[in-house]
Amino acid sequence: MKLTVIGFLGGYPADGNATSSYLLESGNFKLLIDCGSGALLSLEQVLDPLKLNAVILSHYHHDHTADVGVLQYYWQLHEKRYTEPILPIYGHTLDTINFKGLDWPNSTKGVAYDPDKTTHIGPFDLTFIKTHHPVPAFAMRIKEAATGKVLVFTADTAYFEELTDFVKNADLLMTDTNFFADKTGQKWHMTSTESGQLAHDSGAHKLLLTHLPAIGNYQQLKHEAQQSAGADLPILLAKTHLSVDI
Repeated sequence: MKLTVIGFLGGYPADGNATSSYLLESGNFKLLIDCGSGALLSLEQVLDPLKLNAVILSHYHHDHTADVGVLQYYWQLHEKRYTEPILPIYGHTLDTINFKGLDWPNSTKGVAYDPDKTTHIGPFDLTFIKTHHPVPAFAMRIKEAATGKVLVFTADTAYFEELTDFVKNADLLMTDTNFFADKTGQKWHMTSTESGQLAHDSGAHKLLLTHLPAIGNYQQLKHEAQQSAGADLPILLAKTHLSVDI
């Protein structure tokens, strides 16, 4: 598996960087995980969007879905097709209005995933856990069937204990790290130290800090995560078009 960061910011795009979107590839299969603001322009720099085989959405907040509409227009306004005549976009059905919007004539179709069951998408087997967020959102454990390699994407969430078992022994753990260690008050995202602790406690092999704040010192964010993860755990900061082999 190979992961390419398309967008990594939380909330809003800034400094030419998009919000949450990640391209996961296995062989010739290309799965886009979330499609936030600015994602389409960023994706076009590494891949013709018509070569996507599927899209999956963790939830329907705009920083994860803002470019779904323009991706639909892209497919509508181009006649060329590579493998998919209609692009499937997987989403949950706990928000029926947003789920229905995944259908676009001759371009995309909404496909419901059941968070309580394994979903098979191309070479990937996906399982889910509902996260702690103001709207229904789901972390994803994505297993490459052929190799057994595992990517876990926490999506948007505050820290909660059940995450540890869900992300256990991930080859790559992508955590929502929207806050520095000194964040106080209500938290719907994890802090740097919580991300590091989750990686440590779960035995993750590598940690990728994602959903980053638009403002702040990222090296400090990484340092804080490293302190709680332990010195031996490799930690990466998400950046546009960073590529990670899993």
